[in-house]
Amino acid sequence: MSAAAVAPERAAAIVYEAFGGPEVLQVVEREVGRPAPEQVRVRLRAAGLNPVDYKIRRGASRYSFPLPITAGREFAGVIDAVGEAVEDFAIGDRVFGSIPQGAFSELVLVCADVIARVPDGVPLPVAGGLALAGQTAWDALDSQHLRSGDSILVSAAAGGVGGILCQLAVARGIEVIGTAGEGNHDWLRSIGVEPVLYGEGLLERLRALREHPVTAVFDLHGPDTIRAALEWGVPAERINTNATDPTPFGIRAVGRGAVRPSTLDALAGLVADGILRIPIAAEFPLAEARAAFERLETGHVRGKVVLTAGR
Repeated sequence: MSAAAVAPERAAAIVYEAFGGPEVLQVVEREVGRPAPEQVRVRLRAAGLNPVDYKIRRGASRYSFPLPITAGREFAGVIDAVGEAVEDFAIGDRVFGSIPQGAFSELVLVCADVIARVPDGVPLPVAGGLALAGQTAWDALDSQHLRSGDSILVSAAAGGVGGILCQLAVARGIEVIGTAGEGNHDWLRSIGVEPVLYGEGLLERLRALREHPVTAVFDLHGPDTIRAALEWGVPAERINTNATDPTPFGIRAVGRGAVRPSTLDALAGLVADGILRIPIAAEFPLAEARAAFERLETGHVRGKVVLTAGR
């Protein structure tokens, strides 16, 4: 079915017209047209929630979008139409990817250069929570140019980005210490991470684990980890955060760069090979986006909260 043969179709989407809590989210039906020449149209099957989604919704993010906003930044689904300039994808392909906003919609129009195929055997709910969190973890880890034998500390290690970053590091031969609540310690051990309880007394617990500080720190939680790392003796240029303002600490803020399909392909391949595990903490139908965000915003989520649609 070519783009020209595709009629516009009405689709439900999660939209908000004012900043605030989950209560501002609305289910809105809107018309989604045919893809432009360089686009595909994806029938949504799953879309991952990320902390940046609720920060944008609260008006508390460095990213700024004009209201009204169709929420969501990562998705997976099945292509149902392709633009005439698209050569690498076809109708029926299972794909996943990331866009600036608008992923929480039954139909998603997206440029073909920011998606990748979902390998056989990888469930779409898993793929739906992979693109944004996965490349954020990949790019942050690469920013420190680590080698096998190096060591790192990751805060919020059982979360969406943290869990992926930890597993990528372990696969590269890097020693990983991860902060988390006690309920996630066994899971962290199962993926090769040394768990440590976050909160008051963190520095003393870290020193009890290692005489010398780690090579680098990836903060996904907030200032407490950064302060402990600096006092432990980790150089400021070896501390990366995407959870707080780095300026008062003189550290780095490295998150995801431009979407790269080659990185998405690599991440999906690691999932298909069983090297990378993406736990799904909860699934909610698209229409229950408020409840999904309430679940995510309680904290202490292992892996991803995902919205689902279609069959």
